[in-house]
Amino acid sequence: MSSLIIDYVERTSDVLPSFSVEIEKHTSTAIYSDVDIQISLMDFLSREKDIHVFDFEEALYERLTVQENIHFFRKWFQCSIPISELLVKFDLQQCAGISVSKCSPSEMQRIYYAKYYMSNAHWNVFYDPISSVNVQTMNVFIQLIERILEEKRSVLILVASAEHALLLTDIAYRLGTDGLHQLETESEEREAESATITSPVVEKLFKIPAKIDDKVILFDPTEIDYIESQSGKSYIYINKDAFALDLTLTEIEKKLELYGFYRCHRSYIVNLQKVREIITWSKNTYSLRINNKAQSTIPLSRTKLHVIQEIFKLK
Repeated sequence: MSSLIIDYVERTSDVLPSFSVEIEKHTSTAIYSDVDIQISLMDFLSREKDIHVFDFEEALYERLTVQENIHFFRKWFQCSIPISELLVKFDLQQCAGISVSKCSPSEMQRIYYAKYYMSNAHWNVFYDPISSVNVQTMNVFIQLIERILEEKRSVLILVASAEHALLLTDIAYRLGTDGLHQLETESEEREAESATITSPVVEKLFKIPAKIDDKVILFDPTEIDYIESQSGKSYIYINKDAFALDLTLTEIEKKLELYGFYRCHRSYIVNLQKVREIITWSKNTYSLRINNKAQSTIPLSRTKLHVIQEIFKLK
């Protein structure tokens, strides 16, 4: 299969909207949508495209140890990679001798990653692969994607989070009731090598207007965690709550520079005062963790990393 063509036009589903997209081989692509649409899309792919979606639902052998599970699946899929190397690749060496039933959810997820990797599928379609896992496991999955692409195989990821879509892949789409729209992903090669750092300056009064139904709410810049752009629309985020803006991300960026906000990604502006952690994944993939109740993470462009390091005096 040279490319994956998903063509769902004039169908009868009440949930899955009509759309068409061609996903090129040897790429990593994400489709971001709500859970109901994801489930319908999974069903369509499995039936119409004869593709197995890795949904982490089939049972592992819980009475066997982690290493015994890896041994079984390695033999089943006729994988030539040594067991010891697989345990290291998927960070399972510390729990290799315990039964799967005693593993943490993140450890079990890494066993699934190893199993799916050994299946050697040409099209690796993952459903919600990093939901509710720890940072260590997220990093293992990012490395798994890179390994699959290096082996000239392809990845399609179905997620319910725009942040995950942009973190995990180079090409991301939002699938909603209004159809399929490509997310504003970062074109790293086209970005300028240098960026200007603007020192925060306090103004007398400034509020950000956002809409909820027929009301307009005025937010202090200090309340805002970050701002995200989706399909040309901008949203303020305070913890997990989102509020729509009438301004574009470029327009709001100019207004907020004076208050310590920074355009860390083409689709995100972050309140630098709210940044708690810079997460390094692998191969120049980064995120910023926000100091809020939701512990939100947002993408950080690799070309913006040095600016963040200079701002926080990390160099």
